[in-house]
Amino acid sequence: MKRSSKTKRDAPPAVPLPHPKTTQHLSLFRYPGGKSWLVPQISRWLLNKNAGMFIEPFAGGGAISLAVANQQLARHVLMCEIDRGVAAVWNSVLNGDADWLRKKIASFSLTKTNVRKELAAHGDHQRRLAFRTLLRNRTSHGGLLTLGSALLRKGENGKGLRSRWYPETLVSRLDLIKTFRDRITFVEGDGVQLLESLSRAKQCFFFLDPPYTAGSISAGARMYEHHEVDHARLFSVAKRMAGEFLMSYDDTPEIRLMARAHGFKVHTVEMRTRHHVAAKELLICRDFTWLAKRTK
Repeated sequence: MKRSSKTKRDAPPAVPLPHPKTTQHLSLFRYPGGKSWLVPQISRWLLNKNAGMFIEPFAGGGAISLAVANQQLARHVLMCEIDRGVAAVWNSVLNGDADWLRKKIASFSLTKTNVRKELAAHGDHQRRLAFRTLLRNRTSHGGLLTLGSALLRKGENGKGLRSRWYPETLVSRLDLIKTFRDRITFVEGDGVQLLESLSRAKQCFFFLDPPYTAGSISAGARMYEHHEVDHARLFSVAKRMAGEFLMSYDDTPEIRLMARAHGFKVHTVEMRTRHHVAAKELLICRDFTWLAKRTK
């Protein structure tokens, strides 16, 4: 979709691609759609805003919420996720089972037999589900979380299952999260419903990174158990929010049209895919003047 001349005049300067070493990775997950690369822009957005509450209703890997809490860019962070497995991870990390999960990760003997046995196990106990979810994410092709996803074969640099299973790194991240987890509240539930319940809340900053749009629904179905979101409803809720919000979306004509229909501004930023290929992501909010401001 072509932009109007007014949109071009109002657009802030292009945001440079962040250097990969400038962003501290805190998430325990690794899969397409992770937002660690966006942390510098989120930091700029929240800078000097005196944010009371930062809310991420579609937390997923949680990279943004963890960074906001770690950098104290808001007084408190609220994470929400509907997927049972992903929610089990954050409930364990933030609500009491972090030490168990840490020991399980550190002691697990990663062999194909052990991985298959663990992933085939049944039971809904939170801590076991949390470990299975992380193990599946780190050993399946593409980080897929859906049942039946294939295990890595060659993996990265021919390391097979070990190419993304770094117990020392995961333990280190758990230890770091422990130092600021009191600044985070996690709830399991529907993100859009949470937004509707908080739409009148002021001094709140919402980061909205919903699952795949309808145009990429097949990719979403492969990745997540809960991959469908009513995007029209989400935009409608954002329109009447009392607090500030920032959306992140795949850059599609449909999403640009929806943003324009609600009176929102759009801006593209550069990102890197998991294969280190430069790509574009669409940011949406009411006002992008913060993006043009210089930071020290």
